[in-house]
Amino acid sequence: MALIAERVSLARAGRNDKVIHRMSSGWAVIGDVQFLPGYCLLLADPVVASLNDLGAEARQQFLRDMTAIGDAILAATGAERINYEILGNSEPELHAHVFARYTWEAQDLRRKPVWFYDWETAPPYSPQAHGVLKARLRELLS
Repeated sequence: MALIAERVSLARAGRNDKVIHRMSSGWAVIGDVQFLPGYCLLLADPVVASLNDLGAEARQQFLRDMTAIGDAILAATGAERINYEILGNSEPELHAHVFARYTWEAQDLRRKPVWFYDWETAPPYSPQAHGVLKARLRELLS
């Protein structure tokens, strides 16, 4: 089973500890790493390969849910802006990355996509360090 499908399956079973909230189009989850506090994803449910595999109404709902996550991140973190990315190159199942961007980011990284960060040394999500933020996001999305 591919990564996104596996995470959705765990969310459905109540066993994905990253789940923030069940959205109309899928699952809002907090990112595995939190080098930019508030990094979240929207995992489509049902799992499809891409946004283009959804009908018009389902596409609109996915995009509305994605921006609702962005609004919640802004409210919870005070970030400067939100970056949205739907890629699917490495994980070819529909999911959106929702990144908070901050004024305190290093100047050489602040204007670049987040993929320029060192993901290998990024602080992993932990309930102790990020549980309050996750709870606030859940409250805002409920």
